[in-house]
Amino acid sequence: MSSPDPQVRAARNLTDPPPESTPEKKRPRAPRNRGPVVAVTGAATGVGELLTARLAASDEVKQVIAIDERRGEVSEATWHILDVRDPAIAEKLRGADVVVHLALDLDLETDPAARTAYNVRGTQTVLTAAAAAGVHRVVLCTSAMVYGALPDNDVPLSEDAELRATAEATGVGDLLEIERLGRRAPRAHPGLNVTVVRPTVLVGGTDTALTRYFESPRLLVVAGSRPTWQFCHVDDLVTALEYAALEKIDGEFAVGCDGWLEQEEVEELSGVRRMELPSAVALGAAARLHRIGLTPSPAGDLAYTMHPWVVSVSRLHDVGWRPRWTNEEVLGALLEEVEGRHTVAGRRLGRKDATAVSATAAGATVALLGTAALVRRARKARRRI
Repeated sequence: MSSPDPQVRAARNLTDPPPESTPEKKRPRAPRNRGPVVAVTGAATGVGELLTARLAASDEVKQVIAIDERRGEVSEATWHILDVRDPAIAEKLRGADVVVHLALDLDLETDPAARTAYNVRGTQTVLTAAAAAGVHRVVLCTSAMVYGALPDNDVPLSEDAELRATAEATGVGDLLEIERLGRRAPRAHPGLNVTVVRPTVLVGGTDTALTRYFESPRLLVVAGSRPTWQFCHVDDLVTALEYAALEKIDGEFAVGCDGWLEQEEVEELSGVRRMELPSAVALGAAARLHRIGLTPSPAGDLAYTMHPWVVSVSRLHDVGWRPRWTNEEVLGALLEEVEGRHTVAGRRLGRKDATAVSATAAGATVALLGTAALVRRARKARRRI
């Protein structure tokens, strides 16, 4: 699905008489003498690559410094190849006004301890290096998941609401620690400002427990829960990060589509039916299957499909930013992306596996729950021996 509101280019009227002057030659781009020098970590892939390309094309940016463990495709940027945990990054940041730190590992398949070591140590190093290099602003990107998904959440949450998430969901513990480091950095390094950007459910070339939810043949709904969905397309996240890099907004703010969708609306728009399970069954099975290594998602991920965590995006609106995508459009884009994928309880299956497990969502869910039951029986049998 392409981004809405494409730029319309007027066709030249070939019947008009030619201009009296000689044909206009393409003028070389004028040197950039104004605007900040912006460094982007994680610049070779994903959101980092999209932001690097956008900043490199902007007349409001003097220079883009791109940092990653491999060189990316944006030739207009100045590239430095290194791990963000390397203290040598301080020298590479010298001369930068703003650093946008996007070198995070939130891959579901990464070993959790290794993921945390990379994310936390990388953020610590970037903040310290930025202060040492004389950078005056660091932009961190976490997630609206840090607010927590709780049954008593306001709908929508205020952007300055208390962060009530726990470390039980994939990567959320890392994001909470990154936010803690961001709050502490200005006290440890006077003169350094930190901006925190919190996207809602991110869609557009992403692979998370929440996007995998829509790869299931039926949508799991926990009985008695109140799911609400607020999406954020990567295009909109990139423009919000650009606002932060250009210092049009600071502090802590959320980014996402306006409003939200109720679970019933999601089911109607997607055409995917629900499977409702009791809370104890769903949470218990998710915990057991994760513990024995059958699924990458811990039980804590389920909370974000059970309880509301939608958030206001008023701070971006106040400075003139508007999302280009609606929740309905992003959901449509997500469904196109995941078409043909098969995921059950967070575990992505190959075509052969999916067929073997079940031809229906009900069979797949029962099979996984049955697996958990068999594991329990086997453990009991071992204890009796």
